[in-house]
Amino acid sequence: MMRLVHVLVIGMLVFAAAYVYRIKMESTVRTEKVLQIQAELRKEREAIARLRAEWAKLDSPGRLQGLAARHLKLKPVSARQFDQLKNLPERPPAIVDPNAPDPIASMIEKIDPDIVTGSLPAPEPVQ
Repeated sequence: MMRLVHVLVIGMLVFAAAYVYRIKMESTVRTEKVLQIQAELRKEREAIARLRAEWAKLDSPGRLQGLAARHLKLKPVSARQFDQLKNLPERPPAIVDPNAPDPIASMIEKIDPDIVTGSLPAPEPVQ
């Protein structure tokens, strides 16, 4: 009987040692995965920092001003270019009814079908 108890205790000790070893290996694998994710996160943060630095360089006002001067041929605004509000032309009539449930449909209804635009071919004369 005593021998059976010793065998059971030794078996339980072997089982406990195997269980502890499995837990240790799982924690090692998880630790390695966490470290790998942290390394990837660090790499992504560095990439974001590089992209932000590049964007700041591309978006700098001096660079944009140089590009605008080189490619747009703009002239500076002078104070004499402004006019008084009373000299503005009348506001065009509203095409859309503000209370319409479908504003696009109300615009289409108000468009004169006889007006030919550049996107529509001219109607053929009826004979």
